[in-house]
Amino acid sequence: MSAEEAKAFIEKLKAEGLLTEENRIVWEMIVPERLKRMYDVLNRRTRYITVLTEGVDDPHNQSAVLRTAEAFGLQDVFVVTGKAPFRPNKFVTRNADKWLTVHQKPDIETAIKDLQARGYQVFASYLGEGTIPLQEIDLSKPTALLFGNEHSGVSEEAIRLADGKFIIPMQGFVQSFNISVAAALSLYDVTERARKIAGERYYLTLEEKKEIYEKWMMDTLNPRVRKMIETGVIS
Repeated sequence: MSAEEAKAFIEKLKAEGLLTEENRIVWEMIVPERLKRMYDVLNRRTRYITVLTEGVDDPHNQSAVLRTAEAFGLQDVFVVTGKAPFRPNKFVTRNADKWLTVHQKPDIETAIKDLQARGYQVFASYLGEGTIPLQEIDLSKPTALLFGNEHSGVSEEAIRLADGKFIIPMQGFVQSFNISVAAALSLYDVTERARKIAGERYYLTLEEKKEIYEKWMMDTLNPRVRKMIETGVIS
């Protein structure tokens, strides 16, 4: 990026309200190329599709879901812990969780009702009766996909509270995928379809972009510098 291009880009972000005098101390420490990379990703981010996990205990699977969600442009992931704490493996996430908004909920009822109150329909991955193929989920409204424990799946309470149940159609002898694979396949399908169905509704609002972009700028700084800004040593 040339000096002229960098100047024009900075002016563009200021005009959009993403760069302000209040956060100048932060953005002036970040090279324009980094600012542009974050800006490009931000403009593809969505809250129209989200993921809820219930009782996913394996740190590798916890991490894989986060990495998959980030890769497909989701901003939010909702988590209800099971027997093990939520401690994603940093080697697997590759810092994907740094760019996500992770919401930890105390129980599945709270999580599902909170999502429904936000306007989401919740569809649970389930192998029992009453399911529909993944491709038949109606994506005309915001949708949360619920994935359960590696061994026992989603709880009966989750099934009762969910708006629907889905299955990934399979052609072989095996009945199910590992959660990380199931999440990847499911998110590929629903994000592709929802992007076309929802249009501009699929993407973040300007206010959401401002909030997230400011957080990303702070998070991209050296931790020592970030702490100095947060404590007012640098202002």
